[in-house]
Amino acid sequence: METYGKILSIAMPAFLALVLFEKWYGWYKGKDTVRNMDMISSLSSGITNVTKDVLGLSIALISYQWMVSHLAFTHVSSSLLTYIIAFVALDFAGYWGHRIAHEYNFFWNSHIIHHSSEEFNLACALRQSISIFVKLFTIFLLPAALLGVPAQVVAVVAPLHLFAQFWYHTQHIGRMGWLEYIIVTPSHHRVHHAINKEYIDKNYGQIFIFWDQLFGTYQEELKNVQPVYGITRPAATWNPIKINFMHLWLLIKDAWHAKQWKDKLRIWFMPTGWRPADVAERYPVYKIEDVYHFSKYSASDDSMLLGAWSWVQLSILLLFISYLFGNIAQIGSPAMFLYGGFVFLYVYAFTELMDRATYAWVWELLKDGLGIGIILYTGDWFGTRHYFAYAPQVLIGYFLLSMLVCLYFVSRNRQQGTAVSL
Repeated sequence: METYGKILSIAMPAFLALVLFEKWYGWYKGKDTVRNMDMISSLSSGITNVTKDVLGLSIALISYQWMVSHLAFTHVSSSLLTYIIAFVALDFAGYWGHRIAHEYNFFWNSHIIHHSSEEFNLACALRQSISIFVKLFTIFLLPAALLGVPAQVVAVVAPLHLFAQFWYHTQHIGRMGWLEYIIVTPSHHRVHHAINKEYIDKNYGQIFIFWDQLFGTYQEELKNVQPVYGITRPAATWNPIKINFMHLWLLIKDAWHAKQWKDKLRIWFMPTGWRPADVAERYPVYKIEDVYHFSKYSASDDSMLLGAWSWVQLSILLLFISYLFGNIAQIGSPAMFLYGGFVFLYVYAFTELMDRATYAWVWELLKDGLGIGIILYTGDWFGTRHYFAYAPQVLIGYFLLSMLVCLYFVSRNRQQGTAVSL
């Protein structure tokens, strides 16, 4: 956890710089693909995901180390070839895990957050799941385990494999010639994120596109079909924590309302989007039928003041999370889990305000109350006094200001009739 936290302390500023550069480049070229609130929502989603990962809040039913120890028929030493084998094996596992996440109701919940943005840009690459608590697809690393690829090698290659999937989430790079036949390119991935009938559920590859060509899920980007992005049942919120569980909540409600026990059980493993006929009739859910004629979600894009405050909140959150990752060993357990809970509450509170939710002030009160409570109880904020003697006082000042600003916006939204009950 500590090592991964240090890696992220370097990676996060780099990703943020690239996201902001894409925003500037789009503005400069007259093709801005990054909406302000959508970008903040994506970045906050990335923060929740890396926080969950650093805290180790998931387990594998079958660990890779166990497979190597019990199933390997040979063992290879660490060499360049070993790392290549591990990289290809991870990509093979990634293809099948990704495909299953798209094609079955239960597993779609773990991936819906990544497709929830109605834009396609580098920021949306950071929309990653927090709803996976049990890793089921380690089994797809069986080929590497049989060859005895050391677990330490996989542990090194895995973050590189993940980070290598960032760059192709952009509309500013066209087709890339002969590389289109080997690796996943922006053109391939634009197809994957599109909801057009020609494109949906295609191009599951993460680094290599030949898996899609081999297993029949490949689709090239068509010149006469402009990709439209998002999900067919729109999230309609900037709150990434809500998005992470919205499909699961729908499945739970549908299973409860279904009249037949057969439907209550099979709904979880039916193709993504399937609902029992009686439930769909009694409890209809909005679905985009014409992808070329629908309104993108924009609860608060028209408020420059709220947009500016949301950037302030995100910037302060980045300071909080950087401190956690840089000092996680000193913070230790169980304090780091309390810190992680604060981060999640922080994201929930300020994205509710971005949605102009009527009760955003309640979440803000909980967040600020928790922050002040920690400082008053411990006399510090997880050791910050060691670096700056007045850090606790500054943080209390911030929490009080944040509460007042939130109350201002909630009151303003009510007066303008723009508050939303979410």
